[in-house]
Amino acid sequence: MRLILLGPPGAGKGTQAKILVEAYGIPQLSTGDILRAAIAAKTQLGLEAKAIVDRGDLVSDTIVNGIVSERLDAEDCRPGFILDGFPRTIAQAEALDQMLADKGIALDAVIEIKAEADELVKRVINRAKESGGARADDNEEVLRKRLGVYSEQTAPLVEYYAGKGLLKPVDGMAPVEEVTAAIKSALGK
Repeated sequence: MRLILLGPPGAGKGTQAKILVEAYGIPQLSTGDILRAAIAAKTQLGLEAKAIVDRGDLVSDTIVNGIVSERLDAEDCRPGFILDGFPRTIAQAEALDQMLADKGIALDAVIEIKAEADELVKRVINRAKESGGARADDNEEVLRKRLGVYSEQTAPLVEYYAGKGLLKPVDGMAPVEEVTAAIKSALGK
């Protein structure tokens, strides 16, 4: 099973990814984790990325796409994978389409975990209270900024994947177990 999880920050993508990893025995591929692993492994792209990160700059799409492509070639991705945080833009989605075509594989679905911005802010504020503010991004100002970036850059992927017949929307504001059940139902599992 080859999936992409889409949804705004705080919608529960990470929580659902962990559940799906357990349920289907496929890895969750987070671009941040992939990037850190490539840097640690000192791959050619990892070394290029490290130099960029060390300068305090953002890693280019070309390098991110290359690192994702390398990761998709790993043995544990043969039965499938869950992409979380990639693609973030139409350009990255088009690059992903090309890399998957080059590898002779296709996506099975793009799960959109839908959630309203104001409800997400309430959720994050509650999480901050319960955890004592353990996460740096657990505040309204940071979350609203991240939601704005999502709306501008990543939300267009909803229409992109709907046009390809891959989009499966689920209500991310439901309890965790209900969201999981909706995802499994959308996947026909």
